[in-house]
Order: sequence, then structure tokens, then C-alpha cells
Amino acid sequence: MNSVLPESIELRQSPDPVPYRVALEEMTARNAAIAAGEARELIWLLEHPPVYTAGTSADRAELLDPRFEVVEAGRGGRYTYHGPGQRVGYVLLDLKRRARDVRGFVHALEGWVIATLADFWVESWRSEGRIGIWTRDIDGREAKIGAIGVRIRRWVTMHGFSVNIAPDLAHFGGIVPCGIEEFGVTSLARLGHKVDYAAWDRALLARAGEFLAMLDKACPN
Repeated sequence: MNSVLPESIELRQSPDPVPYRVALEEMTARNAAIAAGEARELIWLLEHPPVYTAGTSADRAELLDPRFEVVEAGRGGRYTYHGPGQRVGYVLLDLKRRARDVRGFVHALEGWVIATLADFWVESWRSEGRIGIWTRDIDGREAKIGAIGVRIRRWVTMHGFSVNIAPDLAHFGGIVPCGIEEFGVTSLARLGHKVDYAAWDRALLARAGEFLAMLDKACPN
């Protein structure tokens, strides 16, 4: 499957859950190595044991019930949840080789997730003023199906996205996800789509070329 990516990018798919702190430490080291020209870029697809992560804008009042470990993530954004049934994608790319455009990178990352969800007959979108990937839930209201959180050091990206495949949605009740109280959280399973990680990864990686091509373009207005 790695043939869908250029040789300059390593693809890693972890078969077992990776503790968040372990992943964060490895990602931080890899970011520095890429910036120093000592390692290939990386796309890492994985799952975490249950954890709440705090972004740089996290408000302690939005941590309602810290029933799981809480980790300072260093990425942008507020509180989010990771756990079983959620596919996480860490994207470590050197923007010095591409357009040095932070907004353009985030836009391309969002577009990659949105296009992949469409392959499973789920229409999703960006919403002005609300971070993440949104869709129509079974009750007709908007709900978040994917989260976006990034950090860029020396023009090398870190963190990335998460998509709710079939997590226990009650676990999101311990936080105000991304600081947005008035909207809920949904998943592919809740919407009636039975998808496993293998199928998700295939669809996502089939669109990797489109994602990388977007990074060479200027950020949209």
C-alpha cells in the first residue's frame, strides 16, 4: 500500500493501540529529525487508548469529567478525545519542500478527510468559525465526525486529524469537544456505515496524491 505515497514519505499503520504519550514523544522526535534532514516525512495511521488531550487554547472549565488520562498535546485547539474506534492520522510533512502556507495545509488536510468520507456516502463539510469536520447526524442536526489539530515547528507539520469510525460516543461527554457546546459528536457507525480501519485506510491513501497536490497550491481565499 505504501506505493500510493512517494518514496520520500514513510507510511506507518500501527496494528495495536499506541499510548498517546508514546506517540507524542515519537512524533516530536521525528519532527526534529525531518527538519534536520535526517529522516523521511511520515504519515502515521493509528488508534489510541482512551485519553483526553489539551491543545494550547484549552480552557480548564471545558474538562467536565476527567475520567481518562489528560495530556498536554502542544497542538492548536482545545480539548479533544481519542480512543478505540477512532482512526487518527498524524501527518509529518516538510512544508519547506512545498508551499509554506499554514492555512493551506489545514485546508488540504480537511479536504482529504471530507473526500474520504464521501467515499463512504457521508457528506461532510467545513463550518465557518468551528474547527473540525461536520456532517448531518441522525437527528438532522449538525455534528462533528472528525477533528483537526496541527502544530508546525521549523515548517514541519505535526499532529493531524481523527475520524470517528465506531467509538463509544459517551466518552466525549467528559469534555466540551473543541470548546463547542451546542453541537454533538457522531460517527460512521452511528450514521449506519459499517467501516473497519482497513477499508478506511485504503480509501484515505487512495486520495493521498490529491492531498499532496493541494499542498503545492496557494491557500484558497
